[in-house]
Amino acid sequence: MRESPGRPMPPAPPGVTAAAGSATSVHVMWNRVSGEPEVAGYEVYRGERKVKDVPGDAHMVDVTRLRPSTTYTFTVRARSTAGDLGPPSAEVRATTPAAGPADLRAPGRPARLDGRVLGSTAVQLSWERSTDDRDVVSYDILQGDSKIHSVGGEQTAAVVTGLRPGTRYSFTVRARDAADNLSPVSRALPLTTEQGGGQEEGRPGAGDGAGTAPTAFRAAARLTDGAYSIELSWVPPRADGTVTEYEIQLDGRPATTLVWGGTPPRGRATYSFYAGREAGVTHRVRIRAKLPDGTWGGFSVERTVTTGG
Repeated sequence: MRESPGRPMPPAPPGVTAAAGSATSVHVMWNRVSGEPEVAGYEVYRGERKVKDVPGDAHMVDVTRLRPSTTYTFTVRARSTAGDLGPPSAEVRATTPAAGPADLRAPGRPARLDGRVLGSTAVQLSWERSTDDRDVVSYDILQGDSKIHSVGGEQTAAVVTGLRPGTRYSFTVRARDAADNLSPVSRALPLTTEQGGGQEEGRPGAGDGAGTAPTAFRAAARLTDGAYSIELSWVPPRADGTVTEYEIQLDGRPATTLVWGGTPPRGRATYSFYAGREAGVTHRVRIRAKLPDGTWGGFSVERTVTTGG
């Protein structure tokens, strides 16, 4: 580890999650660190022991050779191109399931894989639940022959982000049980992302990917002690990872950036900001999320709010 006083270190990776992939593996995922200094890679720790080195363009990894029925703690640190190692992320925990008696039967093939394109950098996939003589612990999502993500066995949908605009992809899904038995892969689903058009100059993601936009967006003006505030609420977009940052746009211009310091809400989120003391002023407001892959999602619908109205 290198630490150089006076030289900026990368921040702690946000949005770290961990979920058991089988009785002996855990899938760890985090949001990419963007900005300066540039990140060259990530280090994944189990407790105080480093267990994985991951390149800077990845944001997930499987930690294997674990024990069944055991709770593990994980953290992630970013490493800059200069070799400086940033602080550890928040700790996350995952418990591997029991191995059970010998299990040689693989789960059934996931059926009816379907999906849709969410703009130029993301797709949404869904499939029917696999059958198993015991339980499906997780589903692997593959792009071509490469595993790109994993979700829990109770999930039958996923959003894949970080894709390239105007590119044809082929996705498949397979099921995994606690004994690490793998099902046959589903049928292949080809999807082509949209071309990266319709964006505002210098605003990556603006106007693109409506499927990655916050939904159920609401806005209202509120008077407190002679001053008005604009009260917002919304449902975060679905993404494989945690949304920790939003941009709020007021009257066509960025007004503020909201970064969750603690655990971001999984359901409806709320936020309010100062709007002045004058009544009868009308504002237009909308919001967008920074996705786990570091790109901006689409904007929500735009709402009109009038102070004192």
